[in-house]
Amino acid sequence: MILEADAILKQLQQRQFQPVYFLQGEEPYYIDVVADLIEKTVLAEHERSFNQVIVYGKDVDVTGILGQAKRFPMMAERSVVIVKEAQTVADLEQERSWPFLEAYLKNPLASTVLVFCYKHKTLDSRKKLGKLLGGKESQVVLMTSKKLYDNQVPQWLTANVRGRGQQITGQATAMLAEYIGADLGRLANEVDKLVLNLKPGHPIDEELVQRMVGISKDYNIFELQKALVQRDVLKANRILAYFAANPKANPLIPNLTLLFNFFTKLLVLHQAGPNPTDGVFKSLGIMNSFAQKEYQQALRVYPAERVVGLIHNIRRADAQSKGIESGSMDDAEILRELVWLILHNVPAGVLG
Repeated sequence: MILEADAILKQLQQRQFQPVYFLQGEEPYYIDVVADLIEKTVLAEHERSFNQVIVYGKDVDVTGILGQAKRFPMMAERSVVIVKEAQTVADLEQERSWPFLEAYLKNPLASTVLVFCYKHKTLDSRKKLGKLLGGKESQVVLMTSKKLYDNQVPQWLTANVRGRGQQITGQATAMLAEYIGADLGRLANEVDKLVLNLKPGHPIDEELVQRMVGISKDYNIFELQKALVQRDVLKANRILAYFAANPKANPLIPNLTLLFNFFTKLLVLHQAGPNPTDGVFKSLGIMNSFAQKEYQQALRVYPAERVVGLIHNIRRADAQSKGIESGSMDDAEILRELVWLILHNVPAGVLG
């Protein structure tokens, strides 16, 4: 039985429990959310000490897991066995273990809820175990949690905040999406923090994000990006000086990633024609009108051919940050050189 996370969570909230859950995929957030809800809801607190077992993959093998799953509950309706980091179970994907797994999965103990948390990858659906889990007749609930694309993050953020009964502004959404990216676990943690500090009746806005997520109001990568679009050399240099004085709060690699994402999206917009439609903006995750206006201004300031060169320069700065052709330059100097190259039209091929 193949289900999405939302469907599984709805069943769990209605206390509809299945005998086996296999939670897999590159995005660990939903695996954790489902496993945590099972851990907290299947058994009452006083039943857990005797009937809930949590093991880690590196510490167990298939025989040990099935041994726990076959135990009957003590003074409770069910027992729960959760295998965290199941991808590290040494013999889970070895053929010698499959007959034992197959026998249990075809006839699981009805009083046991067995959960595999198989993170950062998926089973090969062409092999016997993968076919068994994903088969139409399977009694296993199979969930595959996929990584979000960057352009899907704003929509996910908005839905997550609304699911908590709150609102978030377009600018705040764009800032969180750009600053944190598609790390759903971290995004959810930041939203938790924002909601806790939200005044009743107020939406999550840019000011709250800056204050609670640790982004300086005037000296952050977004303000630097704005300065580059406006070709404001003085403002850009002030931000660079602040970054150099506060390197721990402004690490180079995330800043390079954000600049790379900005200019990559700008190149896509150039390819869409002189007047990109609202649909093109939204397909890139550029949802609010303020961000769209900034990109429209950047389209006029940085022609497509120039953008290609700037993306090359950002890649070069990334290589320098890893010690390639950087000489004695530190991170602040690498970023300073990159910003100078963005603001000054250096002919292609000068830097190699």
